Amino acid sequence: MIKSLKLPLTFNPQALRKDLERIAADSWIAHFVKVNYSGDWSGIALRGPADAVHPVQSLFANPGTKEWADTDVLQTSPNFRDVLAAFKCPLLSVRLLRLAPGSVIKEHRDHSLGLEDGEVRLHVPVQTNPAVEFYLDGERVPLREGETWYLNVNLPHRVTNNSSQYRVHIVADCVVNDWLRRLFESSANDS
Repeated sequence: MIKSLKLPLTFNPQALRKDLERIAADSWIAHFVKVNYSGDWSGIALRGPADAVHPVQSLFANPGTKEWADTDVLQTSPNFRDVLAAFKCPLLSVRLLRLAPGSVIKEHRDHSLGLEDGEVRLHVPVQTNPAVEFYLDGERVPLREGETWYLNVNLPHRVTNNSSQYRVHIVADCVVNDWLRRLFESSANDS
């Protein structure tokens, strides 16, 4: 089982922040699982259920969603679109997740999001710094702006934002296909 893996896909952090700056401050939606965090943890959907009629439905899809669609935010974000275009696998839910300064995502597990499950969660940090601490299964993972990381979130994980700025990641749930398997194999061999 692979816990975490830095993938060979990198993106220009300044370009990603340009798209981030275009998003209105009142567009962010508070994460609905309030027991999992303290402070401010919020998100914006880039891809969500095709039949969503409310922003919360786009951001927090129901299990079993069959049809996915890009949101208006993604349509107006060329650099975020470039990130998603680099993923040559089926994309399900894709969100920007933001953790405010001084906020904490408490240790928790997500389910059925490991390579062995056929669906993985990839993170691309858009805005972060060394004072943001991401721990996966008790080990700190050094996520840097513009990198792409697979994180097996079936394992216990937590985040503390000890910095003075928002931490923002593109978080993409992807279906494992041959392209993604080859990418994982080549990355694992290089590390």
